[in-house]
Amino acid sequence: MRILAICLLLSLAACAAPPSQTRNACAIFEQRDGLFNNWRRAAEATEREYGVPVPVLMATIYVESSFRGRAKPPRTKLFGFIPWKRQSSAFGYSQALDGTWDRYKRETGRFAASRTSFSDAIQFIGWYHYQSHLQNGIELNDPYNLYLAYYVGHTGYSKGSWRGNSTAQRTAAKMNSITSTYAAQLKQCPG
Repeated sequence: MRILAICLLLSLAACAAPPSQTRNACAIFEQRDGLFNNWRRAAEATEREYGVPVPVLMATIYVESSFRGRAKPPRTKLFGFIPWKRQSSAFGYSQALDGTWDRYKRETGRFAASRTSFSDAIQFIGWYHYQSHLQNGIELNDPYNLYLAYYVGHTGYSKGSWRGNSTAQRTAAKMNSITSTYAAQLKQCPG
């Protein structure tokens, strides 16, 4: 019984740390292919539900949190050196804001969803990208524009507020690149 408890604790501890090779989709799925926590299965279920390709979903998590389940934005500094408030309420794998996460739970009925759960976070990302498709006509296989809408919001995207935002554009280009990398890798993955 103790051995089983120790194994369970070790497997849960391993899930808390981000994968060691975040630029390799096959390695990520291989590291997170367990009995209680199967990231590949969660990603594929999201793709089936919302039509967003797995490489786009995974690239979103890569650029948002680097696969850290408890990621938060950095704190601002008071007087230039005292840690102060965080820049936003973004949290978890998806870096979803409090209000957007609450809306997702309300609209999908997934009231127990947690931003620190990979499967819940990837479902959120699929839902959000699908909303971008419905509201702004962005193709589900267009990682650049899906990310811009994710970064500035649906209204901000439709108003073009990303045009003057070099950070959003750089990160969207990064997402586009890692999506291509993941797509090529996933074609070669065993299983």
